[in-house]
Amino acid sequence: MMKQLHKSSPTHAPSPAHAPAPKAAKPARPGPRSWIGYLLREQRLLFVLLGALIASTFFLLRPYLSLSASSHLPDARPLFSFAARSGVPAGFRPPPRRVVVTGGAGFVGSHLVDRLLEQGDSVIVVDNFFTGRKENVAHHLRNPRFELLRHDVVEPILLEVDRIYHLACPASPVHYKYNPIKTIKTNVMGTLNMLGLAKRIGARFLLTSTSEVYGDPLEHPQKETYWGNVNPIGVRSCYDEGKRTAETLTMDYHRGGGVEVRIARIFNTYGPRMCLDDGRVVSNFVAQALRRQPMTVYGDGKQTRSFQYVSDLVAGLMALMESDHIGPFNLGNPGEFTMLELAQVVKETIDPMATIEFKPNTADDPHMRKPDITKAKQLLHWEPKVSLKEGLPLMVTDFRQRISDE
Repeated sequence: MMKQLHKSSPTHAPSPAHAPAPKAAKPARPGPRSWIGYLLREQRLLFVLLGALIASTFFLLRPYLSLSASSHLPDARPLFSFAARSGVPAGFRPPPRRVVVTGGAGFVGSHLVDRLLEQGDSVIVVDNFFTGRKENVAHHLRNPRFELLRHDVVEPILLEVDRIYHLACPASPVHYKYNPIKTIKTNVMGTLNMLGLAKRIGARFLLTSTSEVYGDPLEHPQKETYWGNVNPIGVRSCYDEGKRTAETLTMDYHRGGGVEVRIARIFNTYGPRMCLDDGRVVSNFVAQALRRQPMTVYGDGKQTRSFQYVSDLVAGLMALMESDHIGPFNLGNPGEFTMLELAQVVKETIDPMATIEFKPNTADDPHMRKPDITKAKQLLHWEPKVSLKEGLPLMVTDFRQRISDE
């Protein structure tokens, strides 16, 4: 009976209240015509075009607006003078770089540091103060972009920088003859250490070499293609041959290690901050004349030299570093003076009553020294601008103050 009732019970259909709701249809995505219609309604397209025009005008005028505003600031930095040569658009400063200057407390190094900081770079000076002086860079000690490290480049050092100016080495006969072994170690081991650093961190490296690599030249004036006439065992060879070896190392690191290198061959340079008694002819003459001592001329005084003011050299070093040219490049003033002619210029500048005394010439002293700077003029667009009669009084003012403080 129950079985029959079970079979005869009707099947219950779901009531409309419990029926599943139909799925809502997804709204159709707006097609291209819908977007165009949206932009055309209520002048929306006009406002979009007007906004694009305003933005474009702002970005086009931005360099000129920032330049005009910066000119009214008391600490505004000058524009980078080598922008056109280094691929930087005119009116823009290059991005600030981290730079190390070995020997940066010395005569040339300290002037280079001044210019690098002036253009906005961060500078680390590495110097052992053998010939450099803290006084040369003391005016930068409060600058947050300046750091001074007492370190001898003969020992390795690890820094993170973009540029390496390698100036560390005694450059005057009095200093490099004082400890010739130390001089050759600085030229060889110091250069090896700084080139190794450049390779490790991918920095560009500039070696300051010297006109002394030409020795007592048989070619006059000297071109960069001249290989020189150097005594390899003389009293000056620790410096002459040391710099020639440094150039060899620099080029080998370039060819074998892919290091970006530059080589500058520096001719006689003078200016403020030179050592008072370093044995170089300009500083000797100026110091002796200011102290009312006879100016010492070695030999017959007919040896020739060229003299460039330190600001000209610094401009050449910076132009070379930022150029695409490896080198070597002669950096010097092609003007030529005999020792007697130089003594006469010093007399006219300091004391017309100054006297001259002659002494025997030193060993291996070059008879002629004059750079051919055609390569630097053509490729770096560089040449000296300060004449001896313009630059010498600036050096005399500095020397007079320092001698009066002795």
